[in-house]
Amino acid sequence: MIVTENLKRDFGELTAVENLNLNVSEGEIYGFLGPNGAGKTTTVRMLSCLISITEGKAFVAGNEVGKNNTEIRKNTGLVTENPGLYENLSAYMNLKFYASLYEVPYSIQKKQIEKYLDMLGLSERKNELVGKFSKGMKQKLAIAKALLHEPKVLFLDEPTASLDPEASKIVRDFISSLKEEKRTIFLCTHNLDEAEKICDRIGIFNKTLIEEGSPAELKSKLFGQKVVFYLKKINDDIISQLKSLNYINDVKISGNQLIVEIEKPKEKNPEIIRMIVNSGGEIVYVTKLKHSLEEVYFNLVKGKNNG
Repeated sequence: MIVTENLKRDFGELTAVENLNLNVSEGEIYGFLGPNGAGKTTTVRMLSCLISITEGKAFVAGNEVGKNNTEIRKNTGLVTENPGLYENLSAYMNLKFYASLYEVPYSIQKKQIEKYLDMLGLSERKNELVGKFSKGMKQKLAIAKALLHEPKVLFLDEPTASLDPEASKIVRDFISSLKEEKRTIFLCTHNLDEAEKICDRIGIFNKTLIEEGSPAELKSKLFGQKVVFYLKKINDDIISQLKSLNYINDVKISGNQLIVEIEKPKEKNPEIIRMIVNSGGEIVYVTKLKHSLEEVYFNLVKGKNNG
């Protein structure tokens, strides 16, 4: 649904995006993560036909950016950190204005407006001036605005920035619900917890793509699969036996814990447990060592900056 081929954007002597290759599928929520100045917003602006491409190609909903921009705009919605609403108009009249702008047929405008006001919990406030709305309410209205014409692709650039926890959760839940309608969501965010909760795949980005995959795949690629065996006491025989197993990549000791990096842990854990017991070990519990997406992100971005 979104494909880029060696995408590049220069601003004079500054290269904001370089050699970017993406392939985002229909119905996928794709998280685009990177530090400030990484080129995330520039990428979204290219894909939504707001700025031109310096080099390379990009396709959105089957149409090439730069050649079929009108068709792309018909099939995409864009939500930025700045909601872009008219504060001296009511919520309903804002949506009515944008429905006309998006060429939503007059016969269904009312139905579309009420549908999204209801889905985002704004129906009771539809006749109030937007200038009286909180930032969270404005952001929800901006999402409604971007969906009136039922786009196939939705670009979200920091949609929950500066929102309180309750408003952020409402927006996250709504984004997740769009997946059931097979919409493709391209989500730029600094909120790593948010990305881990709702994204199918994540691209770590800093001018170019550093790494991508599901949250679980990214963690596994960077840290491997590690299992913690907590014992009452660790003896030398246990350590020796563990290190002799060819499917164990690494063993670390932390107090009475054995942290074992292992391939196919579900398959091999029973064998390791038997070996520990046969070597005189008493196991208190076994658990998987979990890493956060934050650890993945900072390791990858730090590595890119140093390299």
